[in-house]
Amino acid sequence: MTLPTITSAHNPQLKELRRLLRRRERDHRQRFVVEGEDLVAAAAAAGRPALCGFRLAGSALGGPDFADVAPDALAAVSTLGSGTRVIGVYEQHWASATGPLCVYLHGVQDPGNIGTILRGAVSLGASSVVLGPGCADPHGPKAVRASMGALFAVTLARASDPTDLPGERIALVAHAGEALRGPARAPVTLCIGAERDGLPQEIVAGCDRVAHIPIAGESLNAAMATTVALYEMTRVPSP
Repeated sequence: MTLPTITSAHNPQLKELRRLLRRRERDHRQRFVVEGEDLVAAAAAAGRPALCGFRLAGSALGGPDFADVAPDALAAVSTLGSGTRVIGVYEQHWASATGPLCVYLHGVQDPGNIGTILRGAVSLGASSVVLGPGCADPHGPKAVRASMGALFAVTLARASDPTDLPGERIALVAHAGEALRGPARAPVTLCIGAERDGLPQEIVAGCDRVAHIPIAGESLNAAMATTVALYEMTRVPSP
């Protein structure tokens, strides 16, 4: 049976969707929203079904279970300046940290950095990304957009410190320890802090060794540092 097209932005389903998008309060059902065709397609490619979805009336985006919405009503809900043609609601997935290559983040508060780190983790073969205290929500709208769909393709975990994370634990600290050298002898966990404050001393002390990325400047932001470190840990040595 074909459901009627939603024509009003005051529709109860769209009101609930708007609340989730604005994230004005904690969602105890652990849901999050993605906007845009590429992100919805990335979820489908990763085998992550939508809990519910909304698409521009007349399109076939998102599959048969997505509700059709009139253009004005969908535009009134979207948080994107250019609007969107499809929005999906998904369940958050959290799991245990896994090797052989794990990334632990501590105090990385910028959601754009979190999303970019997830994207780099997928591109460079990290098996899991672990969010420690003070990190931005990886399911927030800005982080989701910056991840470019990687959120659906990498294992996400939580931890208060890296003590129980896989393998050798390497604290990345600007201008301290040895120069980071790869490839890694798996398993290994790269521990990375915020650009301004870095890793707390107690976290550094709990790691097996300290390393830095040799650069001319003072520091890299967390996303850049993570990407460079993952590249170094996974590069294939020249013959």
